[in-house]
Amino acid sequence: MKVYILDNGYLSCDENQMVAMATVGTASNQTPSHHWIKIPVYCVLIVHPGGKILFDTGCPPEAMNGYWPKGLCEAFPYTFNEEQRIENQLKRIGLTPRDIDTVVLSHMHLDHAGNLRLFQNAQVYVHRKDFELGLLMTHQNPDPNTHGAYIKADLEVPAQFNLVDEDFELVPGVEVVTLPGHTPGVLGLVIHLQKSGTLIFPMDAVYERRNYGPPARLSGIVYDSISFIRSIEKVRKLARKYNGRVMFSHDMEFFVKEMKKAPEYYE
Repeated sequence: MKVYILDNGYLSCDENQMVAMATVGTASNQTPSHHWIKIPVYCVLIVHPGGKILFDTGCPPEAMNGYWPKGLCEAFPYTFNEEQRIENQLKRIGLTPRDIDTVVLSHMHLDHAGNLRLFQNAQVYVHRKDFELGLLMTHQNPDPNTHGAYIKADLEVPAQFNLVDEDFELVPGVEVVTLPGHTPGVLGLVIHLQKSGTLIFPMDAVYERRNYGPPARLSGIVYDSISFIRSIEKVRKLARKYNGRVMFSHDMEFFVKEMKKAPEYYE
């Protein structure tokens, strides 16, 4: 089994989106400067004897050209080069979107489900509650700026959806774990490798090191704050149990300095 990290470019945003109250006013500094930061967007490819599995599908290349509403383009502008398009990342390791057998979506937000239309031959796994919330938000109001981080077109891809309610083993050596909080249903992966040990991908259940702690800290985008903290502690227990390495979803320093990127791989 091999695990590849596919670089899909980056988003920019206010730091408070990643760590709640990262900047906060005080009596002596009532108007603090906010920090505008870059955060990575990546997908995870697992080449397994049982098939090729893609964890998340990243952002679409047309995101800033009308695919995303203006409000999200302002809050989370997306930047990429041609090499970072997901089909070109797959091409670097000799694959095409048609080669993917299974897609696991951590959740349906814009930077995790944006290229789903490329993988209509795959079986798609997503948490039931997240999928239901995304459908509700994108269909209850015609204004796309009221849909949160869900994009209506991403949820309307004619995919073969499998709705997940609880933890399960996807294939030998790959566990899907439920990590609610950021949305009502986030899926993470626990991947057991022979040489690299156990890698834990909690995606947006744990944006970055400061969220992970200890102590755990909320992000700025939280559906359920109590579940969010509990999910971080679940990740911590899994890391202790398997002596695993937590792979943060939107930590630029970690992504640049500590993650192997395709065509390099973990095995």
